[in-house]
Amino acid sequence: MVARIAMISEHASPLATIGGVDSGGQNVYVARLANQLAARGYQVDVYTRRDKETFPEVVKFINRVRVVHVQAGPPRPVPKEELLPFMDEFAQNMLAFCQRQRRPYDLAHANFWTSGVVAAKLKSETGLPFVVTFHALGRVRRLHQGEADRFPPSRPEHEERIIAAADGIIAECPQDREDLLRLYGADPAKIRIIPCGFDSAEFWPIARALARREVGFAPNERVVLQLGRLVPRKGIDNVVQALARLRRDHAIDASLVIVGGETDEPCPIANPEIARLQAIAQAQGVAEHVRFTGRRPRQMLRYYYNAADVFVTTPWYEPFGITPVEAMACGTPVIGATVGGIKSTVRHGRTGFLVPPRNPEALAMRLAEVLRDPELGRRFGEAGRERALRHFTWSHVADGIEAVYSRVMAGERRRVTAG
Repeated sequence: MVARIAMISEHASPLATIGGVDSGGQNVYVARLANQLAARGYQVDVYTRRDKETFPEVVKFINRVRVVHVQAGPPRPVPKEELLPFMDEFAQNMLAFCQRQRRPYDLAHANFWTSGVVAAKLKSETGLPFVVTFHALGRVRRLHQGEADRFPPSRPEHEERIIAAADGIIAECPQDREDLLRLYGADPAKIRIIPCGFDSAEFWPIARALARREVGFAPNERVVLQLGRLVPRKGIDNVVQALARLRRDHAIDASLVIVGGETDEPCPIANPEIARLQAIAQAQGVAEHVRFTGRRPRQMLRYYYNAADVFVTTPWYEPFGITPVEAMACGTPVIGATVGGIKSTVRHGRTGFLVPPRNPEALAMRLAEVLRDPELGRRFGEAGRERALRHFTWSHVADGIEAVYSRVMAGERRRVTAG
């Protein structure tokens, strides 16, 4: 019989990936995983919070995948840091929907800690086993962000209860597993390391000249690319400072292109991080060499990756980081920070370089190496593409997830039989 999965993603709907503009890592993770599971015969319902009054209760996403909008709090966008008070209502309304279904679910898969709160409540009331992917951990986040972390102080305690109740825990990289064990005392037998993935039909190598025409880069300029959310923890200020050192200390004429933001046109008012970075670029004397594009649709991102000489991501906190994998999939060399998942996706000296976060001197030195030696960049790009295809496709991710599901469901069948 076909297994039925209740995927919970309270703040990140897979529907956001359709337009490609306003979708973050968790939206993509849930959408691509649901797609893969459906192709393997699973029936998947994705439960997400209704954040618009006009949304229908149920939307067909693809064949065998539905998105269920759950009433929980006001039907408008609410920052994910403020969603905890609505999770009881989410659980109650999700349970009511589940009880109207002709056949029960075999498993729930919670994404993010607030979804885990819902899954743990459902398990306590109905016995439904669940798997959780945290995507980020509260104690790690607080360690790096301090008072800038706006999540409730009770988050780690909720995470501890979720970890204790979960039947399976998916760590996205070795550092994630280590944090679960060291900071939360998680049972190692529950944990399986399964990374995030990329879609090979979405990211692939394109001739640089063609990609540059598509995004409007000059044919011969040296381009350093930064792509992703524009928030302080991404360490983009470090890249701006490294550009200044690259030009001053290494005499390399290069530009930095920053893709991302809250609006289609770069707007310092809508995205204060742009204003902060512009001020840093001005102070460093490189303002005319730093370009902000604003946000871009997902279908355009492959052209930016392929148009760049080198992709850079040097956050000082990053739970996994999918952008280095996407860049590698496009055959672009990557320089990343030795943090979180990046230090396990980028192979130092093979697919690119790893540098300490908040160290513009070290970053400038590695940028100079790649930009001075196009052959080195080509070798890094080829090795990165090969590594991405071998380890980080969504099919590879689904293989691992399916193995976790099978183990949990087999354990549940044994429990029911014994009972």
